Formats: sequence, structure tokens, C-alpha cells
Amino acid sequence: MTARLYPIILLAFSNLFMTFAWYGHLKTLKDKSVFIAIFVSWGIAFFEYSLQVPANRLGSQIYSLSQLKMIQEIITMSVFAGFSIYYMNTPITKNYLYASICMLGAAYFIFKD
Repeated sequence: MTARLYPIILLAFSNLFMTFAWYGHLKTLKDKSVFIAIFVSWGIAFFEYSLQVPANRLGSQIYSLSQLKMIQEIITMSVFAGFSIYYMNTPITKNYLYASICMLGAAYFIFKD
């Protein structure tokens, strides 16, 4: 596996934790106190940061800062779409498709020499 993929893989797993920390409590802890949801989310976010920090350190050696951010945003959108569909049972609308096309355009310009 090439060094260019390591930060992307770490960011993908980091985003899984991030998405659950930010939105998972809306399904699993909705009948609990907001303070419980905060502490559970913080606990999940620890694992997000444990992957995100090394991912960004590795990635910054290969990608420019703007490229690294664009990779992060594309991963975030992809993970969130999967989370919305499979975990929250929320349908993805055509607006997600339009937003994805815009992000691909942004990635094109960020990675273009």
C-alpha cells in the first residue's frame, strides 16, 4: 500500500467516529439527558482524534493543506451519506448528488497543477 493511501484510510475511519459522535446520539440517546449525550460523544470523539491527528500529520507530508482538507471533506460527505442511509434510515435526495458533483469539481481544481 502506498504512503498516499495511509492518511486517506485513517481519515475515513476517523470520520466514522466523528459522524457517530456528532449525530449518533440523535438515534441512540434521544431519550437520555443532554449531558449523557455530550459525555458519550466526547468519548467517541477521542477515537476520532486518535486517528485524525496522525492522518493529518502523515497527509501533510504528501498533500498540500488545501488538498488534505478537500480529501477530508469528500470523505466526510461520503461517510455521512452512508450513515444517513444505513444507520439513521434517512433517504438521500438528489441534492446530495448535486453537492457531490460540486465537491468533485472543487477537488479537481484543488488537485489541478
